[in-house]
Amino acid sequence: MKKMSSDEIRDTWLNFFKSKGHYIEPSASLVPQNDPTLLWINAGVAALKKYFDGSKRPEHRRITNAQKCIRTNDIENVGHTARHQTFFEMLGNFSIGDYFRDEIIPWACELLMDEKYFGFPADKLYVSYYPDDIETKNLWVKHGIFEDHMIPLETNFWEIGQGPCGPDTEIYFDRGEKYDPEHRGIQMLKNDEDNERYVELWNIVFSQFNAEAGVDRANYKELPQKNIDTGAGLERFACVIQGVETNFETDLFTPIISWIQAKANKPYEGENKLAYRVIADHVRSVTFALSDGAVFSNEGRGYVLRRLIRRAVRFSNQLGLETGSLSQLVDVVADCMNHFYPYLKDHSEQVKKMVLFEEKKFAKTLKQGENILLKYLKNSSETLSGKEAFKLSDTFGFPIELTQEICAEKGVSVDLKEYKNQLDMQRKRAREARGNRTSFSSQSEDLIKFTKPSTFTYEPKKITSKVIGIFKDGVEVDSIEDEGDVVFESTNFYAESGGQIADVGFIENKSAKMKVLDVQKAPNKQFMHHVEMLYGSVHVGDSFELMPDFSRRAVICKNHSSCHLLQAALQKEISKDVHQAGSFVSDEEMRFDFTLDRKLTKEELNKIEKDVNEFILKAVPCSTAILDKDEAVATGAMALFSEKYGDKVRVVSFGDISKELCAGTHVNNTRDIGLFVIASESAIAAGVRRIVAYTGLAAYEYLKEKQEELFDVQRMIEVKSDKEILPKINSIFKEREDLKRRIAELEGKVVSAEIASIKKSFVEFGDFKIYPLKVNDFTHDQEVDMLKEITKDDSAIAVIFNLKEKKNSLAVALGKRAVTKYKAGLLVRNIASNLKGSGGGKPDMAFGGFGDSSKVDEVISKLKEIIDD
Repeated sequence: MKKMSSDEIRDTWLNFFKSKGHYIEPSASLVPQNDPTLLWINAGVAALKKYFDGSKRPEHRRITNAQKCIRTNDIENVGHTARHQTFFEMLGNFSIGDYFRDEIIPWACELLMDEKYFGFPADKLYVSYYPDDIETKNLWVKHGIFEDHMIPLETNFWEIGQGPCGPDTEIYFDRGEKYDPEHRGIQMLKNDEDNERYVELWNIVFSQFNAEAGVDRANYKELPQKNIDTGAGLERFACVIQGVETNFETDLFTPIISWIQAKANKPYEGENKLAYRVIADHVRSVTFALSDGAVFSNEGRGYVLRRLIRRAVRFSNQLGLETGSLSQLVDVVADCMNHFYPYLKDHSEQVKKMVLFEEKKFAKTLKQGENILLKYLKNSSETLSGKEAFKLSDTFGFPIELTQEICAEKGVSVDLKEYKNQLDMQRKRAREARGNRTSFSSQSEDLIKFTKPSTFTYEPKKITSKVIGIFKDGVEVDSIEDEGDVVFESTNFYAESGGQIADVGFIENKSAKMKVLDVQKAPNKQFMHHVEMLYGSVHVGDSFELMPDFSRRAVICKNHSSCHLLQAALQKEISKDVHQAGSFVSDEEMRFDFTLDRKLTKEELNKIEKDVNEFILKAVPCSTAILDKDEAVATGAMALFSEKYGDKVRVVSFGDISKELCAGTHVNNTRDIGLFVIASESAIAAGVRRIVAYTGLAAYEYLKEKQEELFDVQRMIEVKSDKEILPKINSIFKEREDLKRRIAELEGKVVSAEIASIKKSFVEFGDFKIYPLKVNDFTHDQEVDMLKEITKDDSAIAVIFNLKEKKNSLAVALGKRAVTKYKAGLLVRNIASNLKGSGGGKPDMAFGGFGDSSKVDEVISKLKEIIDD
């Protein structure tokens, strides 16, 4: 087995799969993009979920990656175990409908055991598999894994609710007797026990079935597109290959731990190891997360980061490290990870400032909080009250997690139920005091009285401006160091209005930096920047450099200008009476609502889309002018009836194509829009319709996706070019109609045969005849045909028990004379109740369903009693 650095391990993995035709997917940001279900990217496949769930088409069906991940569901375990970290790297290889079991297992054996790669000895590798998946077992054995090292485990099946699922197989490395003091050996694997001897390196999931509620696993249907999803922990590989006791002794951590040891007054040994490991792990997580755009805050992922730093601060105090040591470790992490993540150094200065600011802020509260907690504990026997825990958190800023951790060290529990009650009441009071972000400005007395003038500049360039007002939840304050609203003498950040979303970006000076999350207009029209402090504080009178995300705004401008061109095209092609009824313009799409009482035809949409693109190609410059409102309207400028305009208005014109009253931002020339494509047209209210469209690169990507879908159709129906698709589909439809006709003929013959049989096997029932029939997988139409034929006999009581794979069905029909005495709806209900089912219907024909088919024969034998009941 080769001795390799972590960088060599990562490179070996990626280059191996690249040689097998895989695209090396760059590691995604730890902050999930457009996925509200995740707090962090927490697995190698998480960033690729869009490909597996079909929401986005992959450019490459074979993908490999080294994905940075954060998992923080059990932070308290970090440092206590050999391989638990909040930040880790997951090596993976993925197939989206391409290769499957027959390819990945031979590749895995080659990568693991060939001396060109990792060179693991075969006698050190053990593999678990799902007991029914004999194919997987045989492939492993065929390619070099010892048969007595194959472990069948029922737990080797990946399934999360309904949807894709399948068996998986896991590869373990045997670290030897040193990590097995009780000499239990392979029995630990067979019992699926956590242990230090057999380290799980790699998990391969064969996503091949579709899980369905209520269906036995053995009856799951196979997926039309089978996928491979794998995950291998880089830290675990490094631990095994480098022959060290835990992940914390690998070269991924030793530079960090060595730096700490040089500064600490306690060595890396014994009980001190916990503090070293916590600091090393938490600083890695925070460095990566902040570099990926996350920020410290009091909720969500920002609170997770705050919790990690505060926990690291507490342990750094135990080692005697000075305040500010954690921020210095950012450079150590960046150096250690520079080979694969060079971008960390680009962000290190800002990240260091953010960490240092957080360290200093927490250092002020930590000692005071710990002293108060220790006083509380002197008066507590076995439980700390929830009120005391809440006071520590709310008044002194001492985190509940640290309270719990310190209490646990002292053998004292915390009344979390009472704590949560106190927290809920406090949140309710805060909500009532604050209102919500969209309405508090109109409710705030301080904001209503705030009349200092503030101006907005459209020119897309950085500016320097002075703070003239600071507000926190609508209350005017002198400064903030966390989150609030800031007003400047002048700004280049656009505030949300006229359907256009607000700008985002950054504002900074030498001592502070803030992230702009939103911009809204105050009651007196000043632009309020809702900010989150990255580090430092902001005071009234401070000067800052304002830097909106101009690349994002450029995309917004394309979408906004296309709204104006679309309005012109609608009036040209449909009617001058078509007017805008609202819009939404973002960096992702534009939505345009307009007045019309009918659906646009395909031909009309094509003309409108073509008109807009012709306007774009004409390269018409955009011009703006500030005019008196009446003067502007007199020039023919369109205004929205729903908008309130001042005496002075801004007129935006694109030559003789479009002239509108608009305060939004726009392209300099129509050619800047590039491309325009309509994605959908639909009704949203009576007399109001909506067009959703894309511009520029988003329009190209939309069309490219449609092209890929067309290629898929071409491949599925097996034609050589897209020109052959429609003829082939027409041919398929004709074949389907022929098949349906033939099936109907065959079903009719089956029904005729059954009717001929049942007419000879009726049961006399007074003046009536009962026709009981048990069939398999008949369609509803077949049931109806049978009932109609049988009930041509006026005295007939026809009962069909139709046994199906899922839910069984029941049908009852009565002849003309029988219906004068009995009602089919009542009979079907009574019969179904004996089978734990239900039903109902008309007097002459009714239907029902039931689940339990084991009692059908018993029910048939007592039909007379049920009907007579």
